Parts: sequence; C-alpha cells; structure tokens
Amino acid sequence: MDDIKLMARAAKQRLKTNFWEECKRNLDEGAAFARELGLNETKVKSSLCGKVKKEIKGAREDSFYLKVKALLDSEGEVSDAIGRLTDKELYATLSYEEKQRYNLSLSAKYLQALERYRKEKELGI
Repeated sequence: MDDIKLMARAAKQRLKTNFWEECKRNLDEGAAFARELGLNETKVKSSLCGKVKKEIKGAREDSFYLKVKALLDSEGEVSDAIGRLTDKELYATLSYEEKQRYNLSLSAKYLQALERYRKEKELGI
C-alpha cells in the first residue's frame, strides 16, 4: 500500500511541476532538431520517450554501460574490449565452464551497450 502512495505522490508532483508539458516541449524540440539535421524523427522521439520512462521509474545509468561508454569515448572500438571489461578478481576464482559462461554473458552485455552507444551517437544524445 505504501508503494502505491509513493507512486501517487510522485505523479502528483510531476503534475505540479509541469513535468508533462516540459516533456512535450522537449519532444517537439527534439523532433524539430532532428528534422533540421535530416535525422529520423521517430528514432529521436522513441529515444526521448525511453528517457522519460527511465526518469519516472527512477532508473539510474547502468554502471557497465558507463564503463563501455568511457572506453569507447576515450579509445574507440578496440579489439580487446571484453578483456578490459572483465572483472579480473572474479574471473580468477571461476572454473573453466564458469569462465566460458562469464565471457559469453559479458560479450552479450557489451554488444547491447555498444548498440546503445551507437544509437545515442547517431541521434546526438
């Protein structure tokens, strides 16, 4: 019951602070900016909507994504990205099979983060 009350308070606060009007204005400005640059308006709008959803949920930036972003910003795409992102202490304690699973999992996470990075760079976010 307390969760519902907290959610209701947060929604009321968003209404009081004109959160939705500001979101609408940002969406329109983003679409106009995309039109000027010749970018796909739909992609920009969906990206902005995703940010609003994350803000409402209170989601923080993923620490793994921030590591990947820092790596890509500083050095670009490197051939040993998985090795650089590996938690060396954890990796040393794993068995052979666990290391294989860890590498596959890390690789999948890296590919998702790389795709997100490329999308954000394409849209100029």
